[in-house]
Amino acid sequence: MIDLKALTRKQLRVIAATAERGSVSGAAALLHVTPPAVSVQLKGLEELIGAPLFRRSADGPFTPTEIGLELLGMAQDFERMAARVAERIAALKAGASGSVVFGVESTAKYLAPSIVAAFQRASPGVRVTLAVGNRGEISQGLERNEFDLTIMGRPPAHIEVEAVTLGDHPYVLIAPPDHRLAADTDILAEDLLRERFLAREEGSGTRILMERFLERIGGGRVFEVVEMGTNETIKQSVMAGLGIAIISAHTCLTEIADGHLTTLQVTGLPLVRQWFLLHRPDRELSNAARKFRDFVIEGRSKLLPKLPTFGF
Repeated sequence: MIDLKALTRKQLRVIAATAERGSVSGAAALLHVTPPAVSVQLKGLEELIGAPLFRRSADGPFTPTEIGLELLGMAQDFERMAARVAERIAALKAGASGSVVFGVESTAKYLAPSIVAAFQRASPGVRVTLAVGNRGEISQGLERNEFDLTIMGRPPAHIEVEAVTLGDHPYVLIAPPDHRLAADTDILAEDLLRERFLAREEGSGTRILMERFLERIGGGRVFEVVEMGTNETIKQSVMAGLGIAIISAHTCLTEIADGHLTTLQVTGLPLVRQWFLLHRPDRELSNAARKFRDFVIEGRSKLLPKLPTFGF
């Protein structure tokens, strides 16, 4: 078996830079060293491993071999871990009792800041870093051990996680207050076929939920769908009368309360899912992360925003 204890951080950074730039010269420019220095490091690494790490071609980029990909993953994990340890050390040096990296799906950004603020009031010595991303980004971060804890609307199927239910996550159909169906209490699929639906990108959790609902009520009939990049853009576009949207109720509580948006009453809505607090079971939580997890779980009934009835 190969002894990898002799690997150095310099070698790992060289393999990561070469994979990123696709050439020795590109890696050298990224690392601010000479190309021969990169070549020496790669040669030494390949001698240590006993196998080539890159496929080399005269006119194309260097591409990692399967063995190279294994070492590249190791290099990336090391850099992420180094960044996390540096953050924790900085927090301790600043007088904090620990730090937590909290990753949340973009839809959850409407409730996560208040959770963090409540925890910081209760535990001012713990520094919490809030990272917001779409479902794919948060799933990747969870897979790469970038987060201590995450909030997601649906646990990723391809990652082993420990999940705790926090509370209801309803999705509603929103429209401008003067919409023709606003006062209708018996909206049919035929009524919605005349509408334009505004939606997030393909693959987003909200888009998948919307498509499944429309397929169910429409029996395969085609609805007009216009894609938009963010929940904020969707809300503003609905208020402007450009269409209607199925969206997380947590993203539009203020606009509904202020009368800028209304919810349409359709059989089968709201679609009620759940919010989950997740962490990797194969990674031991720090004392600070356990403290944050316990705080959220114990206070979940008070920490999530109170929802209006929305007809349910």
